[in-house]
Amino acid sequence: MKAEECTLYHGGLKGAETVFGELAEKYNLNEVIFTFEGHRLHRDRNAVSLTEEDLQRGDISMEIASRMMNRTYYETEKIRRVLQAIFHMVNKGHQVFVIGTILDDNSVKGGTGWAVELAKLFNRPLHVYDQNRQGWFSWKDESWQAEERPKIAFDTYVGSGTRYLSDEGKEAIELLYADSFGE
Repeated sequence: MKAEECTLYHGGLKGAETVFGELAEKYNLNEVIFTFEGHRLHRDRNAVSLTEEDLQRGDISMEIASRMMNRTYYETEKIRRVLQAIFHMVNKGHQVFVIGTILDDNSVKGGTGWAVELAKLFNRPLHVYDQNRQGWFSWKDESWQAEERPKIAFDTYVGSGTRYLSDEGKEAIELLYADSFGE
């Protein structure tokens, strides 16, 4: 697959998403950042501001989101908008890569977990680098299975994850790009 035919979708936040974006730029991939009015980005290359109508297409009840992620999300406009924007990322990207922490209930810590739950729901190939266990895991047969090093295998993909990126998490993203597109 040619790098220039691939598109990364992400939310432009500091940490994992910024590193995914910087490496997409380095390897000459397309990059689209979904945002909305009032959302502060750390990286804003090719930002697409979602309209109110766009955001509504990604709307979900906070009760359902809370249930799917086994935690409580309170009804705040900012959280709702973030979850709506994540819907657009996962809806556009065929393969999903996340840097974070897999919890005992099989969800992923933080807001990043919503991208993971949507990837499961949409049956997207899903890969999580767990910073605590320092390894990649894929969601297969309703469970997390350890894997060596995944590759970007589709022309659209999502890069998401924690704002608190470890050195090992950064290296995992760097190796993902190197393995997928060469040095």
